[in-house]
Amino acid sequence: MSDHAKEERAPDENQAAEAPSEKTEGAIDGDYEAVVRLLKENEELKDRALRVAADMENLRRRTARDVHDARSYAIANFARDMLSVSDNLGRALDAIPAEVKASGDAGFKALIEGVELTERAMLAALERHGVKKLQPEGEKFDPNFHQAMFEVPNPDVPANTVVQVVQSGYSIGDRVLRPAMVGVAKGGPKPANDAKPEPGPVDGQAETDA
Repeated sequence: MSDHAKEERAPDENQAAEAPSEKTEGAIDGDYEAVVRLLKENEELKDRALRVAADMENLRRRTARDVHDARSYAIANFARDMLSVSDNLGRALDAIPAEVKASGDAGFKALIEGVELTERAMLAALERHGVKKLQPEGEKFDPNFHQAMFEVPNPDVPANTVVQVVQSGYSIGDRVLRPAMVGVAKGGPKPANDAKPEPGPVDGQAETDA
């Protein structure tokens, strides 16, 4: 074979040697893109899993709260009706004149004691189911639990203090079954937590006065 023929074949051999290198680079680029795509899909799946877990936790908490409320407040309507019965028992006792109570009649005293016992038993049963009697006399008026019926001028008592309970109130859990009807003090000093601090001296005034 002549030298001229060898020189003509030389470029073909170089091209053949370069071809595998180009294929290798293409394969690497393809693998890189596949890895990037898989990483992106993995992040999306992880994000979805976190969202599902958060939704399930919120559902669990909401269900637990609903179950708790159902247990705590299931008897609310029944308890509210029973309060009317208790009120009537109390009114019946209050309607008995003091001289009649002190008359000493054994049968009448037994009747009074029976009514009192019934009233106490009913309130005790309600309390076992979470119903509590509100006793706000002497406390600060709270519109969430009390209903003001009138004001009582009294300069010796802090304003907005409950000084008289006209009708007892009741609550169940943190909810009000019936607000207490009360009379509140008017004209007395403001409670300590409502008093505004006295204004201090203006900057530099104390030094000037000195």
